[in-house]
Amino acid sequence: MRTISSGVSVRLYHLDDSGEGGAATTLFYGPLAEALGIAARQEEDVQAGLYLATENDVVAYLDLEG
Repeated sequence: MRTISSGVSVRLYHLDDSGEGGAATTLFYGPLAEALGIAARQEEDVQAGLYLATENDVVAYLDLEG
């Protein structure tokens, strides 16, 4: 992921890989800092399926936290 500020707009979503092809559920659209706070409050099993998308990139939440 490119270097970005905490105020850049992102999409926080959960990718459910169960079933046929899985499903992406958007949890939040807004500033990165707020998205990270929301992600941190999710349960561990949910965090494993969280992704952050900017205009140019997508990164797994746990890759940012690790």
